Amino acid sequence: MTETQKETTEVLVTELQQGTLTEASLRVGIADIVGTDNPKRQDVLYLQAVTTSPGAAVVGMLLIKDGELREGPPNPDDWPYQTVLDAVRDGWRIISFPNMALLAVDEKEFYGLGAEFILERWR
Repeated sequence: MTETQKETTEVLVTELQQGTLTEASLRVGIADIVGTDNPKRQDVLYLQAVTTSPGAAVVGMLLIKDGELREGPPNPDDWPYQTVLDAVRDGWRIISFPNMALLAVDEKEFYGLGAEFILERWR
């Protein structure tokens, strides 16, 4: 629950306790809490890491935000996340773990995309 949702809930509870809660204010409060006036959007983040560990260093990224592809800054040091775990700490949810069939057979030959994590965030 967000801070705004918590505050709205507290206002409604206070109005109920004081006997001043009306049907109209309850409806507005519920709409504020569930966000029916502002439909949520899904952002998707693709992160390629050096291994299948969420703590491994990120070596590639692609972001879909507001329906637009964004590759991120050209310098990897400026990427918003240096590990998948950093993204998870920032509210991203892992929806797909790396496909083990796409990992390198050995250190000299590389096949597929490697350790790609797909994450989502609703806002």
